[in-house]
Amino acid sequence: MFLINTKNFPPELGGMQVLMGGLSAALLKYGPVKIFAEKHNNSNTYDKKFQWDITRVSGIKLFRKFRKANLVNNYLKENPSIKALIADHWKSLEYIDKKSLLNKKTLCLIHSKEINHPANSRLNKRMIESISKANFIISNSNFTKRLAKNNGIDVNKIKVIHPGIDFYEEPDENNIKAAEKIFKDSFPCLITVARFDKRKGHDKTIMAIRNLKEKFPKIKYVCIGHGSEEKNLKKLVHELNLENIVIFMNNINPDFKSALIKKSNLFVMPSIIYKKSVEGFGIAFIEAGQHGIPSIGGEDGGASDAIIHNKTGLICNGNDLDSIYQSIKNIFEEDKYLIFGKNAKEFSKQFEWSKIIKKYIELLN
Repeated sequence: MFLINTKNFPPELGGMQVLMGGLSAALLKYGPVKIFAEKHNNSNTYDKKFQWDITRVSGIKLFRKFRKANLVNNYLKENPSIKALIADHWKSLEYIDKKSLLNKKTLCLIHSKEINHPANSRLNKRMIESISKANFIISNSNFTKRLAKNNGIDVNKIKVIHPGIDFYEEPDENNIKAAEKIFKDSFPCLITVARFDKRKGHDKTIMAIRNLKEKFPKIKYVCIGHGSEEKNLKKLVHELNLENIVIFMNNINPDFKSALIKKSNLFVMPSIIYKKSVEGFGIAFIEAGQHGIPSIGGEDGGASDAIIHNKTGLICNGNDLDSIYQSIKNIFEEDKYLIFGKNAKEFSKQFEWSKIIKKYIELLN
């Protein structure tokens, strides 16, 4: 039996949530899975879709983490058949009794933002002590591995395993038609699926589109997501008079999102480092590649693990408006976006969960 203790889990939205949901589903092929996760709206409906045994923990955040840790510790003591514990975050391992982990493989996933604490700071010391309980530390990219090493994490325990993706399924025809209606006769059609926060690069992309409009008068940009920067981004679009070009969407079903990606020409997310926040990998680039769509990502962070520069897309300087502008312009010269799209689709196949999960099983065995 595999035990998963996670702060992040569907139906809550986010990259880490998608990762933990996909990992849990993939593990089911290798044995029973027990999950401890936090309760969210629609949790009951979501959990009925799968064969895992899940305990949802609710309550005030301050006390919830202790309550969940106690439940996990008791479960470990009462179920000696558990083969391994997988934690999504060092905080999910922090209050787990080290004695309970004896004779069990313990894996802890790390992501750039969650480990990017100054050396010898209180959070850094807590992180290192917590993560030392793990037999293996799973980094989502080579960039995150380097960051972990710089922040004092034992590099000898770190294994780079990229996030996985579900097997590709064609979007429903009705959603395809709805996506076509959104884009109409626009070209090029750009898309970003990401939380609206400062590190994702929406603002610079919008400013680049203002300049690209002169070269591509039918350009269209669809932003799918939600977040604290939404109001500022909409204000920027209004100031640049781009309301007919930039479309904001949220709370759409996953199949419609897939249809919009499929009918686009380019996925854009030129991420930057903002304070301690940085893009550790960028699974959205791989998901775009599944649809045969190339990507442009920022040089800060782990995008270079998800985008092969000049083959499946382009890596640019997300802090430099001209770099973003030139990258978008260049990818549509001589129809390079079509060639890159074919390469991206082929590249995405190695990230399917059926292949990624084998790397976890090798460590657990």
